[in-house]
Amino acid sequence: MSADARQGASTRQVAATGELGTSAAIRLVAAREITTRVRTRAFIWTTALFVAAVVLGGILLDVVGGQEPDATDVGFTPSAAQAASLFEATAKGMGVTVETHEVDDATVDEQLQDGSLELVVTAVDPTLDVTVDDAVGQVLEPVLAAFAQQLALASAVTDLGGEPAEVAGQIADAQPQVTALDPEPVRDGGQIVAGYIAGILLFISLMTAGQLVAQGVVEEKSSRVVELLLATVRPAQLMAGKVLGIGVVGLLQVALVVAAGAGTATALGLLDASSLDIGTTAVWALVWFVVGFAMYALVLGALGALVSRQEDVGSVIGPVTTLMIVPYVLGISILPWDPTNSLATWLSFVPFCSPMLMPIRIALGAAETWEALLALGLSIALVPVLVWLAGRIYSGAILHSGSRMKIRDALRRA
Repeated sequence: MSADARQGASTRQVAATGELGTSAAIRLVAAREITTRVRTRAFIWTTALFVAAVVLGGILLDVVGGQEPDATDVGFTPSAAQAASLFEATAKGMGVTVETHEVDDATVDEQLQDGSLELVVTAVDPTLDVTVDDAVGQVLEPVLAAFAQQLALASAVTDLGGEPAEVAGQIADAQPQVTALDPEPVRDGGQIVAGYIAGILLFISLMTAGQLVAQGVVEEKSSRVVELLLATVRPAQLMAGKVLGIGVVGLLQVALVVAAGAGTATALGLLDASSLDIGTTAVWALVWFVVGFAMYALVLGALGALVSRQEDVGSVIGPVTTLMIVPYVLGISILPWDPTNSLATWLSFVPFCSPMLMPIRIALGAAETWEALLALGLSIALVPVLVWLAGRIYSGAILHSGSRMKIRDALRRA
């Protein structure tokens, strides 16, 4: 059965039930939305792509993060082999990974020419002699200069009766003690990645689900299905059921993606060195989707009722979608690198901005529990007001056809 056929069948089911109580009507409309939308190819493919992207992204991070830098192969002839350990210590102190090999004098040229060795140290006393195929690479050039200085120092230490190996070890381990007046905060890679994922996922999910509500309202108006539905349910019940049904579908999609991301990160051990609390972050992401969707869906559904054609939906919901973009851009462009940014922090308490900003702050560990609860309380407190206002606009405009209706006219007709 096609999606249109299923929607028509569910519409007839709603219309044929006669007068219903409020709870029963809302449940029936919500069930109609859920069964219609979860079977669509758009929902199935979008969810599959989101889950695949999160899982493959985790695997890619694991592969890239687990790769060790390639070591540079350096040869030492038997006459210079005693200095190989000093060379390795010098390179390690400079952040260069090398692997030393003892080679026969007769095979030096061959191994340099075939690329199996980058260079060969042929003598260290009285001078440092090195043989290369064409030129010393940029990575090893400063290492060789430091190695030559180490050899000269070792020779001087020996002349003074000291132990060169012990002195070389002390030099290699020596580090400056730096005191920063305004130190940069330590960046947690796991928290940054989680902040990006939370911000992007919630923005896309809220934007998509909210637009589905507006488009669904207009679709029912343009096809005159709404007139059939309103013979059985009241406008407020119809809108509440639509918001609830699409919200459940959106929450299911977000929950699958969040579960896939958390499961991948846990299975691959991506967060072993991170202070990210993946469980808390995941739960808060779902909570903020529910609250954010409730706010945006009510507003977008009411605005969608003001027009009668699908091509007019974009213009009527444009201001709201723009409002969604502003905190989203602020969140992903500033918060990961400045979690305590004053503007983003204050906006994270403002309803309609909180669902975009507070989950990112929570993932980054920049939000205290009381801050998240306060922002959540402020947003939830606004929902009843939006229910009342959106219900009146929807009731006054849903049966209007023709040109775009003004909000004040819809309120007057409610």
